[in-house]
Amino acid sequence: MDKKITIYDLAEALNVSPATVSRALNNHPSISFNTKKRIVSYAQSSGYRINKFAANLSKQKSNTIGVIVPKLNSPFMSDALSGIEKVANEHNYNLIISQSLESEQKEKLNAKTLYDSGVDALMVSLAYETTNYEHFEIFREQKIPLLFFDRVDYFPNCPTILIDNRQAGFDATEHLIQQGCKNILHVSGYLKRNAYNNRFNGFKDALYKHKLKFTPYNLYETDLDPKKVEFVMEHIKNSKEKFDGIFFANDAMAVACIQALLKEGVQIPKDIKIIGFNNNPVSEIIQPNLSTINYPGYELGVLAGQSIISHLKGNINIQSAESILLKHELIVRTSSISNK
Repeated sequence: MDKKITIYDLAEALNVSPATVSRALNNHPSISFNTKKRIVSYAQSSGYRINKFAANLSKQKSNTIGVIVPKLNSPFMSDALSGIEKVANEHNYNLIISQSLESEQKEKLNAKTLYDSGVDALMVSLAYETTNYEHFEIFREQKIPLLFFDRVDYFPNCPTILIDNRQAGFDATEHLIQQGCKNILHVSGYLKRNAYNNRFNGFKDALYKHKLKFTPYNLYETDLDPKKVEFVMEHIKNSKEKFDGIFFANDAMAVACIQALLKEGVQIPKDIKIIGFNNNPVSEIIQPNLSTINYPGYELGVLAGQSIISHLKGNINIQSAESILLKHELIVRTSSISNK
């Protein structure tokens, strides 16, 4: 059976971008007449299906939604996917779920595969590495609904669903300050991702409000892999002034650090008070129990699924929406409570 010709194949053969091919096939005014003629002519001669770019393209449905996530082994992402799947099943939609493994290149390949599979919509939580977003342009050009959740970036006509990470970072940090902490370390994820950058900004907002100093030692940027906790420990030990509080950008790294600190004889929360983020199940298992920020992953998934499917059914137009914010919650447990 012959391989189906895709827009990506045409783009590669003609040495242009997929977005240019898409615009040409849709008679977009930004593409010159000669370029349109060259692309359309090659598309027809190569066997590219004409109805792929027919005016009624939007009426052709596969009842399938694509989802790209960084990793599948995260409790938060599992909750979000459960919420998406619940809504999809209720409306007889199928999901194709892929993981980028934090790689921009893998994310690009996933996006291409899902486009070639004919998904009706795409939902994305961005990889750590992603800085170029051209691979999503083809979805926008073809008017395939595109929604970003949790780790997002902002594009015209592409809604986002997340929590107010800046306020959540502020709340976590202010809690430590209210428990008497004066020199607080923030262990962040990669700051080029908006979720972690906003949590860091919330951390700084709280320090500023309470007139506490911030130095480079008060931030340690990581990929939040708990297997690399020794690097966080080294930073803690090398600090000129002892930290009395630590705000971690996720619970997994917080738990790994608690275990490492306890082995070193550090008493928690007496010597160092700790708060995490996400409210993973492990936060209630570790001793002492971990204070955290509850990020409602399941509710986020349900809302994301409802938004996409309502758009596909013509009930709402999500492309006119911007950011949808869910409420977070500060959960106080033993790891951050003052003994006073």
